[in-house]
Amino acid sequence: MTDKRQTPVSRDTFKVFCPIQTRWEDNDVYGHVNNVVYYAWFDTAVNRWLIENQALDIHDGQVIGLVVHTQCHYFSSLAFPEPVEIGIQVTHMGTSSVRYQLGVFAKDAEWSAALGQFTHVYVDAKTRRPTPLPAHLKQLLERIT
Repeated sequence: MTDKRQTPVSRDTFKVFCPIQTRWEDNDVYGHVNNVVYYAWFDTAVNRWLIENQALDIHDGQVIGLVVHTQCHYFSSLAFPEPVEIGIQVTHMGTSSVRYQLGVFAKDAEWSAALGQFTHVYVDAKTRRPTPLPAHLKQLLERIT
């Protein structure tokens, strides 16, 4: 199996961005944002965008997205108090799942400091069994595919 080395992507790869302010506690002893923080940014960015666009109701919705896979490639360091922007795009939409690509950018930077993937499987909120993507969610996701 041949591994292709992942490289930074340009800001114009993404149609949607979520601004996030780094926090003092995000830095680790090496003076940069710790790797686990990136995964929290992915979760925050995707879910904020879904909620703001009325595609996810975290309190009363019948369908919820559960994270089944994440990964991240790091290219350059970020550190508090630097604000970041998370670019969001859909790279695959199945019957009940969505795979997002997320670019992590320093504010106004042209190239990503990190590039991640984040996969949701949508399930019935009560039974936790996979369910087809609701029509309104699919329509929203198609805008960033």
